[in-house]
Amino acid sequence: MSGVVRTLSRCLLPAEATREPGGSKQGRREERDAAKEREARRRSREIDAMLARERRAVRRLVKILLLGAGESGKSTFLKQMRIINGQEFDKKALLDFRDTIYENILKGMRVLVDARDKLGISWQSCENEKQGMLVMSWEGRVGASGVEPSEFQLYVMALSALWADTGIQEAYARRSEFQLSESVKYFLDNLDRIGQLVSLAQMCRESFPFSSAAYQKMTLSCFQSYVPSRQDILFARKATKGIVEHDFFIKKIPFKMVDVGGQRSQRQKWFQCFDGITSILFMVSSSEYDQVLMEDRRTNRLVESMNIFETIVNNKLFLNVSIILFLNKTDLLVEKIRTVDIRKNFPEFRGDPRRLEDVQAFLVQSFSRKRRNRGKPLFHHFTTAVDTENIRFVFHAVKDTILQENLKDIMLQ
Repeated sequence: MSGVVRTLSRCLLPAEATREPGGSKQGRREERDAAKEREARRRSREIDAMLARERRAVRRLVKILLLGAGESGKSTFLKQMRIINGQEFDKKALLDFRDTIYENILKGMRVLVDARDKLGISWQSCENEKQGMLVMSWEGRVGASGVEPSEFQLYVMALSALWADTGIQEAYARRSEFQLSESVKYFLDNLDRIGQLVSLAQMCRESFPFSSAAYQKMTLSCFQSYVPSRQDILFARKATKGIVEHDFFIKKIPFKMVDVGGQRSQRQKWFQCFDGITSILFMVSSSEYDQVLMEDRRTNRLVESMNIFETIVNNKLFLNVSIILFLNKTDLLVEKIRTVDIRKNFPEFRGDPRRLEDVQAFLVQSFSRKRRNRGKPLFHHFTTAVDTENIRFVFHAVKDTILQENLKDIMLQ
């Protein structure tokens, strides 16, 4: 009887009450598996959404590559992009620029003193000859980046006297016959401002023993006072080694600008930057038609730029890439055509060698002829990279050209 009761009770009780303990474990396992599967699907959807966002961002990204021979103004243009887009340089960067500027000045004067000697130009005075020997004794520290203020202050008086010397000025007038950075004149013309605070150290030296703590503290205060201006930064010269990138937004559109060293030894790195580029800004120093390369004294700088441009513009990799020519350093070209006839180096020139428009038209035609496919117009601009307003205006036009040519299929507004 009891067995029958037990059997009936099992039949009448709910299924959950009669399930074996093992069945309960099985249910929990199934629930855990289902939860894991739901989590895996959720993560998969998140990853798919992230990849889709990245693909849209890549398609939307405007990647601009700055190409051109060394000293064509690429790094200066990149600095301008930072300034124009409101990205100021931090304190460390400013101090680095300061030390670079000191080095630019000393190296530039060494070149001028050496050139004066090789060109057989006389000193204005014996005293300046001694100052020249002092500057030539500076060699810079091996592996050092820039010149520290305490070192630079030793040469300020000599630099000022030398820049006023008629022999140095005559050598400078013949600068196309040797290698001299274009920024040297700017810095030496501003030596009173750049060196004035340092010169206060000379007053400190008269009041305190050179090795005293008071002198060191006073001169350090003087040195720290000089902070390069924006214009100083634009004129500071340091060869680009490697790849330098700058990211910014214009109307919510992401831009990436890439600067690669232009010297021959750096050009193998260009190929690392070709992936996904939207446009190439090819920069040329338009004033260097009478100068030779620093790394090859037999090759004309403008001819070198034309040869590089020919290689780039006819490369199949860039069939769908807009290439815009920047004929840079217009300010220096204006000065150059007054004294140097372009026909000496380019006898095929037809026109008035003293007329800026004729020279610029010749340069545009010379580069345009390097293109095999001349069906499309050659977008070009005449620029002065150290002029912020000029670059602001030009880049506004360039931006529109780039977006119209390369991003027609993307909703940008």
